[in-house]
Amino acid sequence: MMAMPQQRHATSLDGDPERWIGQSRLRCEDDRLVRGNGCFVDDIKPETCAYVIFVRSPVASAEIKSVDKAAARAARGVLAVLSAEDFGDISGAAVNPVVEGMQLVEFTVLARDRVSAVGQPVAMVIAETLAQAIDAVDLVAIDYHACEPDPGGAGFAHRSTLGDCDSAFSKAVVIASVCVQHARLAPMSLEPRAVVADYDRAQGNFTIWLSTQTPWRAHAELSRILGLAPARVRVVAPDVGGSFGGKASIYPEEVAVAWASIALGRPLKWCATRSDEFLAATHGRGGTLRGKLALADNGKFLGLKAELDFPLGNWMPFSAAIPGSNAARILPGPYQVGSVEINVTGRITPHAPIGIYRGAGRPEAAMLMERLVDEAARLLGMDPLKLRSINLIPPELLPYATHAGEIIDSGDFPKALREVAELSDYPALCTLRDAARLKGEISGVGLGVYIEPCGRGSESAAIRLRHDGIIVVATGSTAQGQGRETAFAQIAADAIGVSPNNIQIIHGDTDLTLPGVGALASRSTAIGGSAVLMAGGQFKAKVAQELGAYFNCHPDEVVIDHFGCRQRSTLSAGLLWADIAAACDDGRLCGDNFNVKIDYQADGEAWSSGACLAAVAIDRDTGNVQVKKLTWVDDAGSVINPMLVKGQLLGGMAQGIGEALMESLVYDNEGQLITGSLLDYAVPKAQDVPPIHIHKIETISPSNALGVKGVGEAGCIGIPAAVANAVHDALRPLGVHHVDLPMTGARIWEAIQRATKIDQEGQQ
Repeated sequence: MMAMPQQRHATSLDGDPERWIGQSRLRCEDDRLVRGNGCFVDDIKPETCAYVIFVRSPVASAEIKSVDKAAARAARGVLAVLSAEDFGDISGAAVNPVVEGMQLVEFTVLARDRVSAVGQPVAMVIAETLAQAIDAVDLVAIDYHACEPDPGGAGFAHRSTLGDCDSAFSKAVVIASVCVQHARLAPMSLEPRAVVADYDRAQGNFTIWLSTQTPWRAHAELSRILGLAPARVRVVAPDVGGSFGGKASIYPEEVAVAWASIALGRPLKWCATRSDEFLAATHGRGGTLRGKLALADNGKFLGLKAELDFPLGNWMPFSAAIPGSNAARILPGPYQVGSVEINVTGRITPHAPIGIYRGAGRPEAAMLMERLVDEAARLLGMDPLKLRSINLIPPELLPYATHAGEIIDSGDFPKALREVAELSDYPALCTLRDAARLKGEISGVGLGVYIEPCGRGSESAAIRLRHDGIIVVATGSTAQGQGRETAFAQIAADAIGVSPNNIQIIHGDTDLTLPGVGALASRSTAIGGSAVLMAGGQFKAKVAQELGAYFNCHPDEVVIDHFGCRQRSTLSAGLLWADIAAACDDGRLCGDNFNVKIDYQADGEAWSSGACLAAVAIDRDTGNVQVKKLTWVDDAGSVINPMLVKGQLLGGMAQGIGEALMESLVYDNEGQLITGSLLDYAVPKAQDVPPIHIHKIETISPSNALGVKGVGEAGCIGIPAAVANAVHDALRPLGVHHVDLPMTGARIWEAIQRATKIDQEGQQ
C-alpha cells in the first residue's frame, strides 16, 4: 500500500469547487492545435498514396453522349480515369424516410446517362501527384447534349393540423400575412470535405479517414455500398475543421474514392476545394415559407396557417427532409395557438442538394412566426413585446403537447422575454429609436423568441482503465471544434470522482468506439454526455466493488479521487491509479471488471429556448445595416462548461448575422451558380459581428440524465429573427414593409427608393 498525497480540489470563479460540471475549464484540445500538432484528413499521407480530382458538369441539365478518357489516361503520372461505366451498379447512400411517402432520390456515384446539376461529378482522374491529376482533368472530353431539367416532382409532402383553422380565421379581428424567402446558404466550414481511403488487399482490411460528423453512419453506408464485411471496415474522423451539418452524410465523391482504392489496390486521397464545396456540397435553407396568423381583438392567437416549400436539390442526403419536417413540427414555436394547419413540401430541383445546415428548420420556423407576430402587432397597434407576452406558453403548462404530437419538455419562455427586455432596457431603447427618427435617422428595435428541439435518441459510451492509470472514455459522439473532449472529460470526472486530467476522451474512430450516432442536431451533450455520465457512474461502482474486495472492506468504504483509491478508515494508505492498473495487469485485480459499455437512450427530447433583442441603424444613402446592440437570454438547461457554451452561442450568432444580412448562394435561370467563390459569397468578418450581451437562465431538462439542452444552433435561430424584425421596424415609417433575405444594403436601398417614389407619386 502506498501513502496518498493530500487531495486537492479544483476551484473556479463561476462554479462549485467540488464539481467539474459548471466550471469554465480551458479546452484541453487547444494546446496541440495552436502548436500545429493537429491531424486533419489532409495530414494523412499513407505510403504510395495517389490523388483524385473530379471532372464536374459545367451544365445543369444535359444528356451525356460520350466520355473520352484516352488523352487523360495517357498523361504523365495518371494511374486511371474512371467514369460511371467503371462502377457497375453500386447504389447511393440511404435517405432517412422521416416523412411518410417520401420519393427517395439517391445519388449516383458518377453521372451515368445525364447530369442534373452544375458541379455533379462525371469522371475522376487518379494520378501519382495532385498536380498531375489537376493537369489531366482538362484532357477528359465529355460530349454533353443540353436538355430540359427533369421535372423531378415533390420529394415529400406532409400536412398536420390542430383544431378547426377555418373557424378560427372566420372569428379573427386581424389576420397577419407574411412570406419569407430564405436564401440558400453554404455551411462554410474552414476545412472542406476530405477523404483518404487505404485498402489492404493482403489482409482485406479497409481504413477510410473522413472529415465527417457521423463516422458510424459512414461506416455502415460504405460497408453496404461496397459490399464489405463491416468488421473489415474502419472509419476514422481525425480532427475535423468544422461541419455545421455539411458533413453529416456520405457524398458521391467519398464513395468513388473508396471504391477506386479497392480497384487500384493503393491509398487514394481527395480534398475538396472551396469551389467544389460551393458547387457540390450540401447547401442549407432556401425554403419559401408563407404564413397567416389570426388574432382576436385582445391579441390572443386564434389560428395559424402555414405553407412551407423546401427545395431538395438533385439528390437527397440522409437528412434531406429534416429542415422541412423540423420547421413543420416546431411551428407555432413558443406560443399558444388555438388552431394550426401546416403544409410542408419538399421539391426536387436541378441544383446542389439541400442538407441540414446549423439549425435545420428551426431558424425557418422562428423567422416565420416572429415576423408574423410583429406584423400582427403592427395591425393591432400593439407593442410587439406585449403581444408576445400574452401568447407565450406559461411554464405551468409544461410539458406541453403540440399539434404535431411533440412534447416541449421544459422552459420558461415568459421569463426569457422579460429578462431580455430588462437587460436591454427595452422602453429606453424604444425611446431612443423614436428620438433618432425625429432627427431623420433610420432606427429600429426587434425581438425574437424561439424554441429548439435538441436532443433525443441514443448514444454509446465505454470506459476502461489504461495500463498507465488513465481512465479512457470512448464516446459515439464526435467533435468538429466544439470542445467535446474538454466537456466530456468534465462529465466523466464528476461521475467517477476524479480530475479531468485523469480522463482521456476517444471519439471518431469506429475501431475504438462503440456504434454511435455522432454530432448533429445539438444532441451530443444531451445524449452523448448523458451516456458518459451513466457510464461513469457504473465505472465508479465497479471500481468500488473491486477495490472493496482488495481492501477487505465494504464498497461504500472505498474513497475514489484523482490520485487513486483508498479505504476511508485508513487515511494514509491506498493505491494510485497507475498502481491499480498494474494490479490489473498482474492479476491482483480483475481489470475486466472495470470495463463499462452502455448504449444510453434518452427518455424524451430536450427543448432549449430563448429570447433575443436587436437594435439597428440603417444608412439612408447605402442601405447598410449596423447592428448597434444585441441582447440575448438563452436557456440551455444545465451548463457543463460556461466558456464553451458562450463560444457556441457567439459562433451561432455570427452565422445568424450572416444569414440575416449577407449570405446567399444564387443560381441563374440556366442553373449556373453565380456565387461560387468567396469573391461573390459574403460571410461575416470580425467587423460585422456586433457587441452582444448574453445572459442565461437554466430550466433543467427532464428528458436526459444530465438535464442539459442543446446550444450550438441557437444563434442561427433567434438572432436572424430579431435582426429581421429590427430592420423591418426601422423601415416601416418609410413605407417599406418587406425586404427579402439576406437584407443586404443594396436590397434595402432599393426598397427605400421604391417607397420614396411611391410616396412622391401619391403626393402628386
